[in-house]
Amino acid sequence: MSEKPKRPLSAYMLWLNSAREQIKKENPGIKVTEIAKKGGELWRGMKDKTEWENKAAKMKDEYNKAVQEFERNGGSKGGDKKKKGAKKPAGKKGKKKDSEDDDDESGEESE
Repeated sequence: MSEKPKRPLSAYMLWLNSAREQIKKENPGIKVTEIAKKGGELWRGMKDKTEWENKAAKMKDEYNKAVQEFERNGGSKGGDKKKKGAKKPAGKKGKKKDSEDDDDESGEESE
């Protein structure tokens, strides 16, 4: 069975991937985090984002078709999220530790 299709990139991420090199050229020595910040500023300032929104919508449609095909071929709807996101039940760790601390203090005084 093949892997579940990966989610498509957003319009912003498609644009940022195409603009990243230009941002680097205009700002030599810029850090990766600063590229993302600068990209965010530029994106917010853009008036016409339709080109990127259309590309993102097309990729999302292709993704949705690929997911449907994946599920028809026996893929699971939940994927591996249950394994990754499973939380361990909270124990009495905190309460036990507090009572141990109290015991330690009283034990020190009695010695």
